[in-house]
Amino acid sequence: MDFNSDHFALFNLPRQFKIDAADLDSRYRDVQVQVHPDRFASSGEADKRLSMQWATRANEAYQTLKKPLERAKYLLHLAGHDIQAETNTAMAPEFLMEQMEWREAVMDARQGGDHHELEHLHNRLRGDINAHYDEIGQLLDASDYAEATDLVRRLMFLEKLLYEIDDALASLED
Repeated sequence: MDFNSDHFALFNLPRQFKIDAADLDSRYRDVQVQVHPDRFASSGEADKRLSMQWATRANEAYQTLKKPLERAKYLLHLAGHDIQAETNTAMAPEFLMEQMEWREAVMDARQGGDHHELEHLHNRLRGDINAHYDEIGQLLDASDYAEATDLVRRLMFLEKLLYEIDDALASLED
């Protein structure tokens, strides 16, 4: 195994956005079987350390590739495109207005204890997010990194909003 290989190469996957989750899981387990520290319990200290490094690297790669947003960010990184999440907060006014409307709807439903409305918002937002992930796959496959970068930054907002909806749902269940 090569420490300089990217996450896709580590699991012998093509460098593309769309991946088969079950295939990734299987390949991750195969790599873990090869590098798991338990296999090297009776080995020397250097082999134990190397095994631990590989196991850690495999875990990090797996966690990145299994999450669509992280996978998209990683593909942009590999293509040399920084999403500038911390420094570039410019968003289209329409998107910002939509975000305000979503947040108001979530706040109203949460304050009103409206579990049904929160579930409706969750399902609607999940559908929007999934459609955006399909679009990101197309943009990345077409090497349209500028548009993909913008969409990734938007999805960061949407994923955070989905987390807030889930948090509101959980607070109503307590």
